[in-house]
Amino acid sequence: MPVTNLKSHLAAAMRLFRVPADNPDLTRAQFDAFSKQVPLLYFLLMSNSIAVAYTYVNVAPDWLTLIVPSVLTVLAALRTFWWLHQRHLVRTDADILRNLRATNWMTLPIGAGFTAWSFALYPYGDPFAKSQVAFYMAVTVIGCIFSLMHLRSAALIVTLVVDVPYVLFFWATGEPTLKAIAVNNLLVSGAMVTVLFIYYRDFADLVASRKSLLAQQVATQALSDENFRLANLDSLTELPNRRRFFAELSSAFADAERRSIRVAVGIIDLDGFKPINDNYGHSVGDRVLIEAGRRIREVCEGFGPQRVEFARLGGDEFGLVVCGDPDDADLMRLGERIGDQVKLPYQLDTAHSGLSCSTGFALFPQSATTAEALYECADYSLYHAKRHLRGRTVIFSSELEAEIRSRGVIENLLRSADFNTEMDLAFQPIVDAMSEHTAGFEVLARWHSARLGLVSPADFIPAAERIGLIRPLTQALLVRALTTARSWPDHIRLSFNLSAHDVCSPEGILPLITIVEKSGLAPHRIDFEITETAVTFDFVRAQQSIAALKAMGCGISLDDFGTGYSSLSHVHRLPLDKIKVDRSFVADINDNPVSHKIIKSLTGLCDDMEIACVAEGVETRAQLDTLRRLGCDFIQGYYFAKPMPGDAIGDYLVKERLRLDGAATPAAKIVA
Repeated sequence: MPVTNLKSHLAAAMRLFRVPADNPDLTRAQFDAFSKQVPLLYFLLMSNSIAVAYTYVNVAPDWLTLIVPSVLTVLAALRTFWWLHQRHLVRTDADILRNLRATNWMTLPIGAGFTAWSFALYPYGDPFAKSQVAFYMAVTVIGCIFSLMHLRSAALIVTLVVDVPYVLFFWATGEPTLKAIAVNNLLVSGAMVTVLFIYYRDFADLVASRKSLLAQQVATQALSDENFRLANLDSLTELPNRRRFFAELSSAFADAERRSIRVAVGIIDLDGFKPINDNYGHSVGDRVLIEAGRRIREVCEGFGPQRVEFARLGGDEFGLVVCGDPDDADLMRLGERIGDQVKLPYQLDTAHSGLSCSTGFALFPQSATTAEALYECADYSLYHAKRHLRGRTVIFSSELEAEIRSRGVIENLLRSADFNTEMDLAFQPIVDAMSEHTAGFEVLARWHSARLGLVSPADFIPAAERIGLIRPLTQALLVRALTTARSWPDHIRLSFNLSAHDVCSPEGILPLITIVEKSGLAPHRIDFEITETAVTFDFVRAQQSIAALKAMGCGISLDDFGTGYSSLSHVHRLPLDKIKVDRSFVADINDNPVSHKIIKSLTGLCDDMEIACVAEGVETRAQLDTLRRLGCDFIQGYYFAKPMPGDAIGDYLVKERLRLDGAATPAAKIVA
């Protein structure tokens, strides 16, 4: 055999007696399994040794029957306790390898010690006692091999250290029975070693397959975690999404309920986002949403001591869950900080744009007793902020709770209302600013509920929109308004308000066209007033509806201009005939330079675009004179007349004609 082959075989044989260090998973598995079987190993050694020592106690010296077995038993007991202690410790791979190697080499002196002690006892016994020594050594070595099967190297060391001297010793006695026992023990030990190798191979394969399975489980868990993350993540802003928000709300609410502390829900809506989307495109709108979300998240992360969970609920709406027992002052401070950050300019390609945000909060336990109800209260706070305090923060209160109850009553009664009998029409004049002749009337709806009495349009119109009754209500009112207008002089126009639901869906505008065609009133005498909110709700659909009305010959007025978020590009892209300046600018036109400049700019815009300018809410002569100087074309307000029923219009027009005729010919008035 070549020297190199001999060396390789020797190296392979030596590796059998070492603990492998190249497979940490296998080593750890060996340690875990071996540590469980060590007590069995030492129990066999101690019990068998005590039995042999007892047999020789009266025939052998005391140091062989008492001292040596006591030392060996104490040593075995100490090792047993040491291994039991190791089972409860968390060890590194290096520690495990070091302990197994130490155990491996301790097997040699322990095995040699028990073997030498057995041989030392043998000469003092009779044939039965000598047979017990042979039996003791054979059984013990087989038990040790079995107990050491997870540490193959140690099992092989025990086999060599005990079995080789055992076979040689008893073969040398010449006693046929002992020689047969020695040979039999050699064969059984060989079979046990063969089983040991097979078991060790299968054990290593099992550890490897377990490692592979564990890796698959880890990969599966990682995939599951990633799927969970994606399912709870908004793909655009990479913020938690609506699903995650409500999960956080449910958890935070349960915790607050259990600990009897406060928790708050907040809803944020961006004011003025839709015009950005319409004017600059969705890609720019997405960038604005991402930036707004980033700003709000930074505020939430830095808002201590409360913890704020932040998510995008959808569109331009975001949600907050404020934990940590917040109070009203904390919520107002959080809302103000968010508003200040959202108001900062946004870079949109070559232009800058500004936003604001309205925020509604609701606090547990003051506002609601369930998570769902708390969210609804926050939503109503946001609704109130959007209507009355745009760009501000509103916290749900007892006053808002009363509003909700009132709103629910209005909605329920509106569902059963007879529009033909309960709805009345009032008409407010629209007057030529220079001649002071009435040019038309705006239709205003009034609801006389049998239970509630007179209900303001500011209450029942939004209610009709919420419950889906605005379109049938609009149609019923338009039929009656057109019928009334047929009796007016031909130069008097009718202005009729349309909601966003009327102009942003085919189901809304087509029935109105049919009503106009059947009314007998010339379409050119009709002005449809559309608010900025309706235009921004769905600009493309609104543009189509306006084009259809214009094709009939109807006029189009943009109502409440300056209070919404429609941009000048909307004004340029719509076939408008009039722009109505909101009353909020007119009220302090002579006291507030800003209002004066705004109206001056709007009249200049209307003049450039050849659009008539209508000023609402005129109540004094001073306001009228200023609006005339600024170039307003038409005036509407209490200075000329309050809204009146349809049957009073005839008398009003007669009185107006007499007034104007008298003002034109004062001499005739004196004679009369």
